[in-house]
Amino acid sequence: MNTLITIVGPTAIGKTALSIQLANHFNCEIISCDSRQFYKEMSIGTAVPDTSELAAATHHFIQDRSIFENYNVGSFEKDGLRKLDHLFTKNPVQIMVGGSGLYVDAILKGLDYFPSVPAEIRNKLNNDLEKEGIVFLQEQLKTLDIDAYNTIAIDNPQRLIRALEICIGTGKTYSSFKNKKKAPRNFNIIKIGLNADRQVIYERINNRVNLMIEKGLLDEVKALYEHRHLNALQTVGYKELFKYLEGNYSLDDAVAEIQKNTRRFAKRQLTWFRKDPETIWFDYKTEIEKIILEIKNKV
Repeated sequence: MNTLITIVGPTAIGKTALSIQLANHFNCEIISCDSRQFYKEMSIGTAVPDTSELAAATHHFIQDRSIFENYNVGSFEKDGLRKLDHLFTKNPVQIMVGGSGLYVDAILKGLDYFPSVPAEIRNKLNNDLEKEGIVFLQEQLKTLDIDAYNTIAIDNPQRLIRALEICIGTGKTYSSFKNKKKAPRNFNIIKIGLNADRQVIYERINNRVNLMIEKGLLDEVKALYEHRHLNALQTVGYKELFKYLEGNYSLDDAVAEIQKNTRRFAKRQLTWFRKDPETIWFDYKTEIEKIILEIKNKV
């Protein structure tokens, strides 16, 4: 049967390098499920694989669309499964890699169904976010759906607005639509997790952010400043530098905020991925041969 090897773990842990090693070993291709790397206008701040990494293995869903396109996890589920169907005709083993837990689950488990709601509801919530701030929306969700408030990443504006628009648009709670029975997948799943001591993860994150600044992240953000309201740009590394450009932070403070918020993001990633008992965890320094042996025992 076809097998999808999925590599997960916190940001900056080394998922890209491992995915390329495994793709070369199994002579297969890589599907990226990092929701920040879809967009061609965002490169440095999303840690897109560099030219040599992209040349080392065939990648899909890397910078293949624009920030001006309306793309979401539902669209990714359909596109990703369609792409996998094609790739499996060439090789029964394929690789998926990324740190976006919801996008990983979309491919491996399927999404919950949510009814469509009028676009003006989302527009109003985006305006409320800009004018009133995220705490205003968090308190609104707390009133409308305490279960969602306690379970989703409420400091993620996109997740927060998604939950609120369902509550407002349907008159039902967002959480009431969750965890319904979903269609089974037609492939085996092997889930590999990379991890390290917390201090190691934090040091790797801090170093990566410093390297992003050296590579020209500020110039990348300046070029996108006029589009800062777009959903794709409501992400760590960009929103902090937007505040610097608006005079709310010094550059040093903005960099420190990026590092802090990325560390928080990594903590949320680990919380999400650890919920799956089927994940096989390895220290980030584990030799590739050991990981390959474990995979072959599961295929």
